[in-house]
Amino acid sequence: MAAWLLDTSVSRLCPNFARIRPTGFKIGQMLILSSISGMRPAKQDQSRKTPPYSLRGLKDLLQNSWCRRPSRFHARSQFGQHQEDPRLRIGPAVLILWLVGTFTAWCNSHLRKAGTQIDNIEEDFRDGLKLMLLLEVISGERLPKPERGKMRVHKINNVNKALDFIGNKGVKLVSIGAEEIVDGNVKMTLGMIWTIILRFAIQDISVEETSAKEGLLLWCQRKTAPYKNVNVQNFHISWKDGLAFNALIHRHRPELIDYDKLRKDDPVTNLNNAFEVAEKYLDIPKMLDAEDIVNTARPDEKAIMTYVSSFYHAFSGAQKAETAANRICKVLAVNQENEHLMEDYEKLASDLLEWIRRTIPWLENRAPEKTMAEMQQKLEDFRDYRRVHKPPKVQEKCQLEINFNTLQTKLRLSNRPAFMPSEGRMVSDINGAWHKLEGAEKGYEEWLLNEIRRLERLDHLAEKFRQKAAIHESWTDGKEAMLTQKDYETASLSEVKALLRKHEAFESDLAAHQDRVEQIAAIAQELNELDYYDSPSVNARCQKICDQWDILGSLTQSRRESLERTEKQLESIDELYLEFAKRAAPFNNWMEGAMEDLQDMFIVHNIEEIQGLITAHEQFKSTLPEANKEREAIQAIQAEVQKIAQYNGIKLAGNNPYTSITPQSIDSKWEKVQKLVPQRDQALQEELTRQQSNDHLRRQFANQANIIGPWIQNKMEEIGRISIEMNGTLEDQLTHLRQYEQSIIEYKPNIEKLEGDHQLIQEALIFDNKYTPYTMEHLRVGWEQLLTTIARTINEIENQILTRDAKGISQEQLHEYRTSFNHFDKDHSGVLQAEEFKACLISLGYDVENDKQGDAEFTRIMGIVDPNNSGAVTFQAFIDFMSRETTDTDTADQVIASFKILAGDKNYITAEELRRELPPDQAEYCIARMAPYAGPDAIPGALDYMSFSTALYGESDL
Repeated sequence: MAAWLLDTSVSRLCPNFARIRPTGFKIGQMLILSSISGMRPAKQDQSRKTPPYSLRGLKDLLQNSWCRRPSRFHARSQFGQHQEDPRLRIGPAVLILWLVGTFTAWCNSHLRKAGTQIDNIEEDFRDGLKLMLLLEVISGERLPKPERGKMRVHKINNVNKALDFIGNKGVKLVSIGAEEIVDGNVKMTLGMIWTIILRFAIQDISVEETSAKEGLLLWCQRKTAPYKNVNVQNFHISWKDGLAFNALIHRHRPELIDYDKLRKDDPVTNLNNAFEVAEKYLDIPKMLDAEDIVNTARPDEKAIMTYVSSFYHAFSGAQKAETAANRICKVLAVNQENEHLMEDYEKLASDLLEWIRRTIPWLENRAPEKTMAEMQQKLEDFRDYRRVHKPPKVQEKCQLEINFNTLQTKLRLSNRPAFMPSEGRMVSDINGAWHKLEGAEKGYEEWLLNEIRRLERLDHLAEKFRQKAAIHESWTDGKEAMLTQKDYETASLSEVKALLRKHEAFESDLAAHQDRVEQIAAIAQELNELDYYDSPSVNARCQKICDQWDILGSLTQSRRESLERTEKQLESIDELYLEFAKRAAPFNNWMEGAMEDLQDMFIVHNIEEIQGLITAHEQFKSTLPEANKEREAIQAIQAEVQKIAQYNGIKLAGNNPYTSITPQSIDSKWEKVQKLVPQRDQALQEELTRQQSNDHLRRQFANQANIIGPWIQNKMEEIGRISIEMNGTLEDQLTHLRQYEQSIIEYKPNIEKLEGDHQLIQEALIFDNKYTPYTMEHLRVGWEQLLTTIARTINEIENQILTRDAKGISQEQLHEYRTSFNHFDKDHSGVLQAEEFKACLISLGYDVENDKQGDAEFTRIMGIVDPNNSGAVTFQAFIDFMSRETTDTDTADQVIASFKILAGDKNYITAEELRRELPPDQAEYCIARMAPYAGPDAIPGALDYMSFSTALYGESDL
């Protein structure tokens, strides 16, 4: 390593050296000494790895003003001719002076640490004492105890101890003996000092696995790169103007030098400024002379290297601290980002769970409303929930799952423990709560529709009850007074018979009304069973009607008995009146029933039901001609009465004694029936039109649903195939999936149109649809699952890209992983069951056979890829495991080592040191989370960086 550090300077003394490029440290040591002495190296011993060399004729060096051949600096002209530059001729005496000054300053820079120094390099090392002290200072090790005698033998023994120590450090000294050092041989002494400099100051310098000289040169180039007029290419002429020295100092200590004021045309000032600043503030002694450097065309390379190496060692501590700080900053930045993602997840999960918690009780509330309008409002509120409130929450839930997967991937890639959300906020907990929400939502919609049907039925029954009760009450009005009167006591026989016949007609009428009373009671009972809100008033009215009906029955029986007792006394009866009454009563009851039926409300849900009503109405109309004949026959009886009375000159006493029905009332009711028939026709036709419109809505919805349902199913199957197939790179797959997602999103207007059709159906109170098996609920759930599935599939590809980029996995490796995974995924479910995963591992060379050791290894691997013990392995977990097996990441030990550098090798670190070495936000982050250090060497304010580092990687708790 030393040879190439020496060749430039030595070549000026001996041109033969330029044609020889030794490769070992011992060869370099031999060559510099042989170059100084003018002797050639001895022949190499081929049997030894490092050949020994001999040194002869060192005493001839100073006797010759030049080497055997003149030293030349060859510059190639533009015509390719070599030209000699006489300015570069330098004698060995000048070289010796350069080296003596530089090496003396270098030695004193280390001896000062021991409180001493040397004045004469060839004299002060002769007794070996300061030489041993120098080696102890620069190596940090203790040498054998020196001998304090003044005799030559004592001095030789001390020098030998120093030379043995150098030899034990892997440096084989050739042709340098203790006697030459004791005798004050300046050339041997300089060779020995250069050997020490190479071994302890330069050899350990390495930048990006380069050798010492190249590493030191590369370090200088990097540090001075940003500075104008500085171009370090070597260790001689690149330093003549002094700017490079100043740039090195300014790069590390900018407060010491105002670099912009330096001028390239004033090298002496520049050099002296750098030397003085280095000596005053950096504790680097002045090893070079500014004027010597400027006045020499090619300064000595060894002297420059020795001085520059002092800068490297002076600033190496700062370089290590900067590297350590950068590592810690990187680790802390990753940790802070992960904590931010965790906090975002916790907040989003809490908000979503809180919304679900508030919404479920609302959906589970089954308190019925009293009126149709109130239930319609509840249905409208539910539609708002479906259209306005729920869709954003679906997006939040999907985004939450994506964020959770991305966070877990980042934690795995940064070698952090998996994120475990707070209790009750796992993705599975959110999915469980969401499933419960959808269950409550489905039950709530069914309940709403059933309640609307129930209230509609209740309204219809209540109106029907009121109509029938009003008709019955109108009929019973005054009947009790009629049945309790004693008119038969003073009546003539004919009058009594008339009263008896009238009573028989009343009984006939009463029997006809029995069916209506039973209908009223049945309607009241049904209203009670359907939990009608106004049941108490209905029950009271029904009870009153029933009680009154019982009283009428009792009074009727009592009056009949009274009339029959007097019947034998009264025989005169008018048969015609009686016949009229008997025929008029049922006919009148039929007309009242007809009017009631024609005014009766009806409710239907499809065309078949309304067509049934229309058919029944047509059948009723077909009976009208026969009814009209009966009416005419009844009216003919009354006409016959008038004719007989007129014919026989009988003065009628008034109305028909057997009935209260008059011909005028029959005609009046018949005319009313005639008017009600076309009104009923119109109502039925309007309902038919409405049902036809409803049927159109059913068909319109069914046509769309029968297209969208299979489309959603096909898209779900295509996404499943895309997630399993391996077409192109991950980026190509991601692009394809995003295009596929865009095509799905562009289909959303069809879903919205179907939602509009569904709303029209609900507003029309249509509860069934025989034209399609799909309901809006099924399609809505399928659409939401489709959006969630494509988003989750895209997220999986993005996580695979993250894993590939972070772990350095090639596309071919990912293809191989996917091929292996798909081969064992027999059911194409996208996951491997435990036995499938074991077979895959065996095919990849893992020893997980069915024995004790194999089962233990398989259990360990399953703990990595399936921490939740689900029994299945996803492809993401599979590639995470495979990438973890083949790549390296930051570890807790590396972070601890970095903190130890910042702490100056202490077992603890202080807040001041953290604030000095780290950016403010990350320093405060560490201070807030580091526990106090409790070791025996603790000081006030000491912080435990070891436990903090292990906690970052999940090996302990913060």
